[in-house]
Amino acid sequence: MADPYFSPATFKFLRELSSHNDRTWFAANKARYERDVRDPFLALLSALDAPVAKVSGRYRVDARPSGGSLFRIHRDARFSHDKSPYKTWAGARVFHEQRRECQCPVFYIHVQPGHCFVAAGVWHPEPDALKRIRAFLLDNPKAWIAATRSPAFLKRYALGGESLTRPPRGIDPTHPLADDLKRKDFVASCDFTEADFCARSAPREIAKAIAGLAPLVDYLCSALDLEF
Repeated sequence: MADPYFSPATFKFLRELSSHNDRTWFAANKARYERDVRDPFLALLSALDAPVAKVSGRYRVDARPSGGSLFRIHRDARFSHDKSPYKTWAGARVFHEQRRECQCPVFYIHVQPGHCFVAAGVWHPEPDALKRIRAFLLDNPKAWIAATRSPAFLKRYALGGESLTRPPRGIDPTHPLADDLKRKDFVASCDFTEADFCARSAPREIAKAIAGLAPLVDYLCSALDLEF
């Protein structure tokens, strides 16, 4: 009986796709994609539904094959110099119930050979959202520190994303949170190995990672006037 979640075959397929990123090869191997990548990811998402509900009643896992949490394998190459038709990774987001109304923080799971992780936050916030997050950070610095500087958080997670070279206009460069106010992304992540994602304990460990990132997402939801 096949493993219900990821397996070495998942990463074998993605590695081969990196070397054969064309429509002819993918068409000949589509059944492998569905068996070894898509279906295990959907099974994992289904297994995460109950743990996510315990973390937040406002976040949703949608395990449909299309239109749900799982990103399409097809790339949107219209505005890219790289015209490769397929992503060489698989990803899924756990999204806020108001995602269609405004930009919301997400939880994210990334599956890629040599680069597996669970992340959360707001990636490339739109100008209004970015302005609101920075203003909220200025008004609520202690809550930000509690969400991102606790020993448990620092042991497992790292803040990431892009930052400005200098603080935004009007921000004192000596402000204690100047580095955070320079952020253009408000995200954090923790790394997993391929073996971690292939283990039967993967749903439990990913659920733990999501729970550990919840204080950051809760803070960002407050900044954007969203219920968590």
